[in-house]
Amino acid sequence: MWENNPVTSALGIQHPILQGPFGSGHSSAGLAAAVSNAGGLGAYGAHHLSGEQILALAKDIRAKTSHPFNLNLWIPRQAEWGLPMGEAREAAYLQQIKPFFEELDLPPPARAENPLHDFDEQVEALLEARPAVFSFVFGIPDRNILECCAERGIATLGAATSVEEALALERAGVDMLVASGLEAGGHRPAFLEEPQPRSLMSTFSLLPKIRDAVSIPVIAAGGIADRRGVDAAFALGADAVQIGTAFLACDESGASPLHRSLLRQPEGCDTVLTRAVSGRMARYIRNRLTEATAAWPDPALPYPLQMSLTRPLARASAERGSADFATMAAGQIAGLSQHRRAAELMASLVADYAPETASPEGRTVKE
Repeated sequence: MWENNPVTSALGIQHPILQGPFGSGHSSAGLAAAVSNAGGLGAYGAHHLSGEQILALAKDIRAKTSHPFNLNLWIPRQAEWGLPMGEAREAAYLQQIKPFFEELDLPPPARAENPLHDFDEQVEALLEARPAVFSFVFGIPDRNILECCAERGIATLGAATSVEEALALERAGVDMLVASGLEAGGHRPAFLEEPQPRSLMSTFSLLPKIRDAVSIPVIAAGGIADRRGVDAAFALGADAVQIGTAFLACDESGASPLHRSLLRQPEGCDTVLTRAVSGRMARYIRNRLTEATAAWPDPALPYPLQMSLTRPLARASAERGSADFATMAAGQIAGLSQHRRAAELMASLVADYAPETASPEGRTVKE
């Protein structure tokens, strides 16, 4: 089924299974290496790191694996969707969120800050680090960056939430793309239109549309956590799959013990699309932060200013073992995978899958 696969051939990996690159410090060098060592493509979301930190990260991953891996960055936008920022709006929002800081014994912020590092510095470091793959969300890098990647043998991987975005990535010369459905955890990587909950497409609706529209390899993401999802994605035209939540629940990830525990609950966990964490729409586990801000007249400041307010709340909440204000990314598929080690999860994803059939008594059995 996976012979002559364009993704495995291009990237030099054994299996067409990619680990999702987690932001907010949820990635880890250990998880990236474990996935790569198991024959997939490990990944690290490095958007919160400086150039120097990216170089140190790449060195750390290479100390743990000799196999290919992926580093992910966020493309800066010229303007953010939503209301414009102003002093009056900022002051009103800070007053609104102040009680959360006081509850956690934190000094309320005097203003919202931009916590991001310089993108050009990050790209320079990434090019020097030379990962097998440079993946990105929220847009398309400048042509000179794509050309520099090609010169260095770095494959480029963009994210699309619509056919229009997929076509834009292909026209720009990106090597392959991720078709990201609404089920996926973390941020919605839309870049041509503001993502609206009422118009988002599921993975298995979006995937065949994108597959029919482009000629470059397509990787399915969102709602995939076991071999059934992998098989379904390939049946609809995927060349590979990207799995986030199931890997995030593994012990090697950078998620907190509380976060990983919630992701492994057999009954799953309740997720919601919210701007409360960063100012951009993302899927997180529902908690006091998401519910309180949803009821406010102004749910969130623009990205990335909102992150400077929610990060200290998340850290303090996690340290107390509380989910109230923690920022815990999760896809709708949370709870389906019960594997605690990345190698075990990888083995289950690539093992021969025996379809389930109904027994005469109505129970499901393996053939």
